[in-house]
Amino acid sequence: MFIIILSVFACSSQVNTEKKTKNAMKESEQNTFGEDKEFLKKYCNLIELNNGDAKVLLSGDFQGRVFTSTAGGDNGSSFGWINYNHFKSGKVSEQFNPYGGEERLWLGPEGGPFSIYFEKGKEQVFENWIVPKDLDVNAFNVVSQTPESVSFKKEFKAKNYTGNTLDVRLERNVKLLDTKDIEAALNCSIDKSLKCVAYESENILINNGSAEWNKETGVLSIWMLSMFNPSPVGVVIIPVREGNENELGKIVTDDYFGKVPSDRLSVKDGIIYFRTDGKYRSKIGISPKRALPYCGSYDSNKQVLTLLWFSAPAEPSKYVNSKWGNQDNPLDGDAVNSYNDGPVEDGSIMGPFYEIESSSPAAFLSPGEKMAHTQRIFHITGDEDKLSAITERLFNLPVSKIKQEFR
Repeated sequence: MFIIILSVFACSSQVNTEKKTKNAMKESEQNTFGEDKEFLKKYCNLIELNNGDAKVLLSGDFQGRVFTSTAGGDNGSSFGWINYNHFKSGKVSEQFNPYGGEERLWLGPEGGPFSIYFEKGKEQVFENWIVPKDLDVNAFNVVSQTPESVSFKKEFKAKNYTGNTLDVRLERNVKLLDTKDIEAALNCSIDKSLKCVAYESENILINNGSAEWNKETGVLSIWMLSMFNPSPVGVVIIPVREGNENELGKIVTDDYFGKVPSDRLSVKDGIIYFRTDGKYRSKIGISPKRALPYCGSYDSNKQVLTLLWFSAPAEPSKYVNSKWGNQDNPLDGDAVNSYNDGPVEDGSIMGPFYEIESSSPAAFLSPGEKMAHTQRIFHITGDEDKLSAITERLFNLPVSKIKQEFR
């Protein structure tokens, strides 16, 4: 009888979890760009960049983050994931406020001796993890604005785990890309039947103090996190440099939250495939020796191709290590990450959403010196044969192969 009760409870818990996940995904699928815009207007000041049906929605109140974008005007699909429940709750957490957004600016590393997310002397565990307010709830200043571009800035002090205070200045410039810009950036033509929206963000980190940032004082990096709506058939694709593991290291780190099962992660012919259905919490990372400066995802249900390009140094560089706790090497971090949301142990779920992240090298900056990290995000939707021409050009990979990987 006890076993039967446990079985019923487990089944009931699983059904409730699946129901919550489906309801959250259903809500995100129903929202248009116009509906998301009306929703966000209740909670913050908005800036809209637009060029016809291509639109991008930002807010200086939330660090100049891009909340969402569309290729279809106000009635078109809204590509960014927004945490409606957190907005509606009206609560502001002292730890972290997951408002969402398809491109937000943070600073790395998250863990280790250079972390600015943990107070000196405290164990690096979740209850002690606190996102600096200047990267969470504090506003950035709007410097300039046009119909297709906007610039932000912010100055603040960040104290790291070693106890040193770093004077930081951030500058963020976001501009909408037109069709010519898109074709030039992708080095391929875009069929006129396809709808697309794309934007570029230039993110600049400046040592605003009088002390050098080094291995003793601590270093930071520019960390871009992009949250998108998941799909039951969503797949992230990340090309990597092929070569000997003795020289380039492992192809992918796949054990952040336990090893990712083979039906959710595969590597074939220099391409990493990662399921992003919002149903299984998992994360992967690619080292700078393996990472190439572009990746993407495909949702075959909505026929949406998302592409992400980021600037990468010409010469080998050190990247900060975001692993929590003690580290053997604080400068052995990832250049690219992807995260798939899913229920945690108690059945609760933040999203669901999926995430693609890019990072700059570690910023060893003298006083007044700066480092820039540029990222471009593209959403292209329409006929699969036309989309396949793009993926074959960029990844040597037809859309049909992406669709079939986990089926």
